[in-house]
Amino acid sequence: MDLQSKNRAFTLVELLTVMAIITMLIGLLIPSLNTVRRFAKNTKQSAQLASIGAALTTFRNEYGEYPPSEGRSLGGSDAGARNFCGAQKLCEAMLGQDLMGFHPESEWSVTRPFYYYTPVTLGQRVGRYLELATANAFRLGISASGAQDGLFDLGAPALSGIDLAPDTFVLCDVFANTRIVMANGDTVRAGKPILYYRANASSRVLDGGARPQDRIYNHMDNIDLIAVQDISDDGNPGDHPLSLGAGAQFYPYVTDPRVSTEDWDWPYRPDSYLLITAGADGLYGSGDDICNFGN
Repeated sequence: MDLQSKNRAFTLVELLTVMAIITMLIGLLIPSLNTVRRFAKNTKQSAQLASIGAALTTFRNEYGEYPPSEGRSLGGSDAGARNFCGAQKLCEAMLGQDLMGFHPESEWSVTRPFYYYTPVTLGQRVGRYLELATANAFRLGISASGAQDGLFDLGAPALSGIDLAPDTFVLCDVFANTRIVMANGDTVRAGKPILYYRANASSRVLDGGARPQDRIYNHMDNIDLIAVQDISDDGNPGDHPLSLGAGAQFYPYVTDPRVSTEDWDWPYRPDSYLLITAGADGLYGSGDDICNFGN
């Protein structure tokens, strides 16, 4: 080998220097890519909430009011309200309890669903208010022990005492982190349920010691569903801020600081509804939630 060829070769120091520079560039690039991904996900989530909002407006125009969101039977006669929360009722309104269309005579109960016996009532249904292919609707509970076709195993001992109907559906966010095996064997990823709260437009009280059902928003509308998600995460309840303190976190969370004062609290969207997603961290009530208010 002549001297000229020998001088063209890289030394070990030069190779290590180049590798160090490449490593530094990758280290600078990865956070930027993560930021872009987060922004894209947040934008997609906001678009999903906008689609649901447009569908809810159509629903209200046709029936005169938004779908109800009561999650518990507070002294009422319909025990079925106890296991059919706001998120489940949102999905029924948009797609029907069985995803085959909403029935105009719905009683918003899973105990007397005579209007959802298919195919008897299919001719009485209205069309879906959302496209099923993009609605992110998934079963709330698994169909049998060991199955993976739903979001939660509602029969698990840790969830005893939480009475939510497993064979109903909810709309899920775009932050897909739950593995679902469909009936045909396909595997998909589901997000967390989207929480829905309808405003009591006749009320002028957000908190103030009034009974939850007499407030503009009732924090109990989705409390069981938040508890299920909270316990299912790691078996230790208390991680989700909206599950804490019987509304102590919920009401400050939905308070509009632009119109609230030291002596008077007022919520976002007091005459319509709230939609809340858990965001990228999967926790309801934390700083990265994507909602139809405040952000």
